[in-house]
Amino acid sequence: MGFFDGVRGRLHYRNRPVAGAATGLVLLPGTGQHSGHYHEFARQLNGAGIAVWTLDPAGQGLSEGDPGARPVLSELVADAATFFALARAQAPELPLTLMGHSLGAITALAALGATPPALDPAVAANPAVPADLPAGLVLCGTPARALDDRADAAGPRLPPVLAVHGVDDRRAPIDPVRAWARRREAVELREYTDAGHDLLHERVRARVAADIVQWTQEIVAGPVRRP
Repeated sequence: MGFFDGVRGRLHYRNRPVAGAATGLVLLPGTGQHSGHYHEFARQLNGAGIAVWTLDPAGQGLSEGDPGARPVLSELVADAATFFALARAQAPELPLTLMGHSLGAITALAALGATPPALDPAVAANPAVPADLPAGLVLCGTPARALDDRADAAGPRLPPVLAVHGVDDRRAPIDPVRAWARRREAVELREYTDAGHDLLHERVRARVAADIVQWTQEIVAGPVRRP
């Protein structure tokens, strides 16, 4: 557990290290969620040798801020960039995956400068996290408004991406994610039937976590482990 200075005050995070870790994952939660909601997910990743950092966004969990305040993308991005840099400083030897769920997925893409310019022109034009710093990107329950659907979308080249999405997600329907993934070689989409928006807390959560573990070990940690 620890704190750092965010845009709206002191932000709380949890660092779940593991001995002999080959890689790490930095998680940005969705609306109304915080680090305390991800114990089971973190345990599964720790058991596979993946260190985990989870954030309490402003106004959530143990972080300062008004829980009823409307999120501002530029502030979320600034906090995410600080949080990711903190994880890198704590484990400089580990390749890190950036992960976001729902609003966290929007924030992760925006931090890399990969959201549509109309969402926030200033954020899109000034990536807060260089695209070559995360070794991987995991997107969970990604809303359509975060996806740049232009065929010739300009912007930074993304690291390898795993998108996990419920087929029955009514808050963020899957079809825009399918179309976005088809246009990008770096994106692998895994779909879960009879699952909705909150994949890490639904009945399929163990399978979703296992898929994230497998992808992280093969795509992110794999190149590090090879001689």
